[in-house]
Amino acid sequence: IVFIKVFILYSSKATLIKNVQVEVEARGHKVTIDEPERAGGTDLGMNPLELLLSSLGACQTIMAQSYADKMGIQYDRLVIELEGDLDTGGYKGKPGAKVGLEEIRYIVHMDSNEPQEKIEEFIHYIEAHCPALDTLINPTKVVSKGVKVTSTK
Repeated sequence: IVFIKVFILYSSKATLIKNVQVEVEARGHKVTIDEPERAGGTDLGMNPLELLLSSLGACQTIMAQSYADKMGIQYDRLVIELEGDLDTGGYKGKPGAKVGLEEIRYIVHMDSNEPQEKIEEFIHYIEAHCPALDTLINPTKVVSKGVKVTSTK
């Protein structure tokens, strides 16, 4: 089998609405991102790290749904719970503190009559082929394309 590299360009736009409330948009879909009140926001949406965790869980869930039939897996319910630890000193400038999440943990809950070993093998396959998980665990090049300043005079 010969595989040809095919790239799909994903893009999104983040626009500050007010204070720390941000509207993100991709393909015409909009999501409000905000901070809880204790962090200076209005709590109108998930914060960026909650959205990151949610994106990982959603990607794994979509991959599972996409491959279950092909791999002979039947289930009635699939839920992935995720959590991550943040040292708030990192983004506040504390020397030596990591700015991002220290660790992300997740557990897969699945209602199925399949044997545990078959489900675990299936989940390992999903983990190995989930684009969001791969983006988080393998170095991904992030490139700034500069800053465009528009005069308000």
